[in-house]
Amino acid sequence: MIQVLIVEDDVRNAEIHRRFVGKVDGFEAAGVATDGRQALELLDILQPDLVLLDLFLPHVDGLELLRRIRAGHPRTGVIMVTAAKELHRVREAIEGGVYDYLLKPVIFDRLQETLLGYRSYRERMAALEAEAAGALGQSEIDALLRLREPGAERGRPSGYPKGIDQLTLDKVSGLLGEEEGPLTAPLLSARLGISRSTARRYLEYLVSAGRLQADLAYGSVGRPERVYRRKA
Repeated sequence: MIQVLIVEDDVRNAEIHRRFVGKVDGFEAAGVATDGRQALELLDILQPDLVLLDLFLPHVDGLELLRRIRAGHPRTGVIMVTAAKELHRVREAIEGGVYDYLLKPVIFDRLQETLLGYRSYRERMAALEAEAAGALGQSEIDALLRLREPGAERGRPSGYPKGIDQLTLDKVSGLLGEEEGPLTAPLLSARLGISRSTARRYLEYLVSAGRLQADLAYGSVGRPERVYRRKA
């Protein structure tokens, strides 16, 4: 479960946001702070994965809280939820590293869209870390950035070639992190329950993205088999 801290000085709005978060699969409201000082305390106590942050707060305002979160909790995501529409505030929040900026009153569908996108982004980042991907190719960076776009979870064009989708690609990437030896299309097909042609398509895509290298393995009989290895 992704633990969410709600920072909102209006008790009614805080309760609405708490209920909205609870309706989205994989998310849980870990706590509610109604002012900036309380938010700082709960950040240290709860260590949340994500903060829904109002901008106008007593004691410590939202932009200052954002700066402190980035400094002290760099892996905690922040979604600004506010009535502030002024360009300079929007710009400061975006440049300060918020995942999204939502205007009040929050519409559930829009919040859900953002939360699901954030979940996909976290999962993909975790998969890359599990693969010990110290360096990324341009296609992988582009994919991460696209996951930060509202609506990415709901079928926006992914930017991948035809026949490549994010979900299957994540599964293939996860298997790459588990396998020590080379992969073949038949092996990938059996492990993931996909056709051999689909498995081959994803392996070849990863070759073009610079994450795999392909070689031919010659057996005692029959045609040589194409095998795929992670690049060192």
